[in-house]
Amino acid sequence: MAKILLFLIWLVGLAVIFGVAAILARRARAAPAGPRLGRLPGLGYRPALDDADGSSTVRGAVRQALIFLGVIVVGAVVVFGIMALLGQLVLHGGPPIDKPIYHWVAVHRIHPWKGLMASLTKTGNAWSTRMAVVAAAVCLAVTWRRYKWLPAFAFVALSVLQRYLTHGIHVAAHRVGPPDFPHGVFPSGGSERTVVFFGLIAYFLWREFSGRRVTAIWAGAAVAALAFNEGYSRVYLGMHWTTDVLSGWFYGILLLALFILATRLIMGPARTPEEVAADAPETAYPAASNGAQPDAARVSQ
Repeated sequence: MAKILLFLIWLVGLAVIFGVAAILARRARAAPAGPRLGRLPGLGYRPALDDADGSSTVRGAVRQALIFLGVIVVGAVVVFGIMALLGQLVLHGGPPIDKPIYHWVAVHRIHPWKGLMASLTKTGNAWSTRMAVVAAAVCLAVTWRRYKWLPAFAFVALSVLQRYLTHGIHVAAHRVGPPDFPHGVFPSGGSERTVVFFGLIAYFLWREFSGRRVTAIWAGAAVAALAFNEGYSRVYLGMHWTTDVLSGWFYGILLLALFILATRLIMGPARTPEEVAADAPETAYPAASNGAQPDAARVSQ
């Protein structure tokens, strides 16, 4: 019975994520459209650093990249302080939570399910996230209409920051992992990478090609499901303590929020659905969906 319960935790977790997303999406469809942040009525809107001040030139791009990096560096110091403090709390308060969960999971593992989790947990591995980031950076650099340099620059900055900042946190809060994986560290790197890398990819895609609240909800749910699966698999396999996984999710959210903030400072809020639709290529017969004939057809008649 306990083995079945351990499987149901994974199933219920995913069901809760997508169930909450469905409720929020329904409410978002029913809610009237309100003013968007940065587009308040009567105030107009202009990104903090727009093309008007030379962002389309090399000099403007370099200036914006330096500002982007400045925000990231300052934010990284804050994130490090928060995680170092959290690490001390986990070191002292984590064992009473982690050890009972570890032993309960170890006793009730199912071999076939363990094999599946060993495959699914690779989603958060360093090479998996790097390949996803490279593919996303190339696609976004080709398809973005403005600031084509920003996605690739952001992903490079994130990769470098995530590596060295995480190492610093490991040093500040050194923790021995579970018996089967003593090198499992605080916080869980796989859980953190799944949140921040896939979350940033989803954010970039959403802000350029949708801008809809409903799409943002479902994109967030997809990233949350990946992160939950990553954390669950790491605990199930005994690769990390439970509090390491929870801390990894929190750490990933902090980094994701930092890069979203830096992106908004450069580009402003995401485009509205109307702006996205206006930039979409026109069809050959735009009125065909209404049953109307094209002008050329009417002339020929």
